[in-house]
Amino acid sequence: MTICARLKETYPKFQEIKGGWLLYKSSGGWGSRKLTLIPPDESRYNAKNLKTATNGFKGVLYIAPLQIELDTTALPPESESFNEMPKEKCQRCGVSYPLLILTTHINTCVNSEDAEQTNDDADQTSDEAEQTKQATCPICQKEMSLDVIEIHASFCMGDSIQPLELNVSMEEPSTSGVYVPLTYTAEPSNAAKATSMSHDWKIEPDKNKAASLYTKEIIRQHETGKSLLMTMDVRMDKEDQDRELVAFYKQNGMEWACPVKCKLQGDAAIGEGVTRHFFSTVIQRLQHGFNFNMGNTARTCLFEGEPGHLVPSSSQFLIESDLFLVAGRMIGPAFLHGGPRLAGVSQAIVHVLLGGSAETATVQIEDCPDHDIRETIKLLDGEAELSSEEYQPVLDLSLAWDLPGPTKENRKWLFERLLPHAVIGRRLRQLKQIRKGLKETRVWPLLSERKDVEIFLRENENSLTPSMLLNVSAGPRISV
Repeated sequence: MTICARLKETYPKFQEIKGGWLLYKSSGGWGSRKLTLIPPDESRYNAKNLKTATNGFKGVLYIAPLQIELDTTALPPESESFNEMPKEKCQRCGVSYPLLILTTHINTCVNSEDAEQTNDDADQTSDEAEQTKQATCPICQKEMSLDVIEIHASFCMGDSIQPLELNVSMEEPSTSGVYVPLTYTAEPSNAAKATSMSHDWKIEPDKNKAASLYTKEIIRQHETGKSLLMTMDVRMDKEDQDRELVAFYKQNGMEWACPVKCKLQGDAAIGEGVTRHFFSTVIQRLQHGFNFNMGNTARTCLFEGEPGHLVPSSSQFLIESDLFLVAGRMIGPAFLHGGPRLAGVSQAIVHVLLGGSAETATVQIEDCPDHDIRETIKLLDGEAELSSEEYQPVLDLSLAWDLPGPTKENRKWLFERLLPHAVIGRRLRQLKQIRKGLKETRVWPLLSERKDVEIFLRENENSLTPSMLLNVSAGPRISV
């Protein structure tokens, strides 16, 4: 009863729940996760059994009403739940709002005079407004009519977004572990650069030499730009280092092809060895995960699956946080400046990422990172008739992805639809973000023109290099 009382005290809407409720916990990795019931102890919940079920109150619990739906509408500003929160008056309407919701209110607030004027204007121009109503694409920020924006946004790659033109000093470092370049000086337009760039890399028969010619040309074009000052404080713990690393690459309006200057705070190392260490750390985190918790996991992995078959995580939270755009921004500069390349990515994913169609991608069953889904799809790979126990999970998966249930006639067709969707179809937004990041770092023309250049290595090509040793060695890292 104490737990129930505390829930009602903390969440006033919980008082309206009638008909019973149960608690669930999530299990598994990123993406679609199953909820597991936490059974009450002797017909009720108590701190002891919740602590045991959640391994010391770790993770998130989900309340599931049994007979009604929980009201999720926003609370009014005068709700008792906001009594202890700091408030401030809106300068337009004069109503006090909690600071947590004041920003949202300001964006929609109109006072009484504004409201009357708006209503008068709306009555006079309602027909015209319906015809010309505009909205902004969340990707490329272009305005267009509502009747086309949904279709546009489905395919928009944000190609027209240009770096912000800024012009102030970069000398002041951030107070945290990575120095954040405040601005840079805008460079000539992409079109001007393209006309002045040598095309030797396009006709060079050797792919490695072609890549070298291209990267040297890009670096030459940007050598007069403001350097990207990357600083890592080795005295910080790994979690804080990784958070600062991601924060650095999440900055918009940067020219990622400019020269880089890397420094290690708390270490005597200088020179090219520090740059190698920095890019090795970046790629290692991409391949094996960042040391911070986003989504109730010990590490935040942007790629998941078996070595040699890594695919972007299906986590919606990571997508909405633009972390795959960050991944593209990390991969591009490492490639331009001779750092390590990301290894072990599924060849089907690489094929689609670099412009190939999903229909022509060779998808392997090992590319599916979710073992439950993999085993369900494998049931269709054969001629033996499905048992009732095998039929049901295949049917559930097919219906969940808007496909028909399995029959003797369509099982091969269904297998060829389910597997590509599990590997590629659920990751198209992630691939768009990575591709956009690669375009921002100026490596995309090379990748689109020279399909033989490999920016992603196969797992067996990921041999040990001095830069990898620098990433794991102990003691000062002195450049030679």
